[in-house]
Amino acid sequence: MTVGIRPATLGDLPLICRLRVQRTAWLTIRGSDQWTVAGRGRPIEIFAAAVGTALDRGETWIAEFEGEPAGTITVNHRADPDLWSCWELAESVIVHFMIVDLRFAGRQVGQRMLAHAAALAVREHRDWVRLDAWTGNHELHDYYRREGFTLARVAGSIGPSCALFERHTDSWLLDAEAVPALGRRDKAPVTAEAGS
Repeated sequence: MTVGIRPATLGDLPLICRLRVQRTAWLTIRGSDQWTVAGRGRPIEIFAAAVGTALDRGETWIAEFEGEPAGTITVNHRADPDLWSCWELAESVIVHFMIVDLRFAGRQVGQRMLAHAAALAVREHRDWVRLDAWTGNHELHDYYRREGFTLARVAGSIGPSCALFERHTDSWLLDAEAVPALGRRDKAPVTAEAGS
């Protein structure tokens, strides 16, 4: 069972939007307002525009489980205002729009995408992977904790997604292919695939 990561293309935008709609419906059934307009989430059209911009910038990836699209993640250096400080942004990559297709839940697709974000951080000489999670989605918070993230803080009430999580890149064991030729800046060599 292999999870691979490939750069997303503009042709993947319908797939990414479908994943967002699928996951929003699943969350709603479970009693969460995450990503809903009622919960102050972005309408799908605004989400699609944001992902389209990230696609143009080469910031979005598709996870594939045995060759079939299984999830998506966007990684860059930007965040909503008032979430992370300038110095926090300067030393990290920021994860956005991580969604796993429900058909592949429990198959470590999310774990592999987060490891990819860590590999990008290491390549860019950044020490942290940071993200904001829906403030009221405590199951999601528990997921990130299981994946080795810690809650840095909750950033007031500026929006619905203010639970700020972070994980230092040194806490991942990344395979050598994920971080070619860079190593870990005077630290132990990169040896194995991510795992928590």
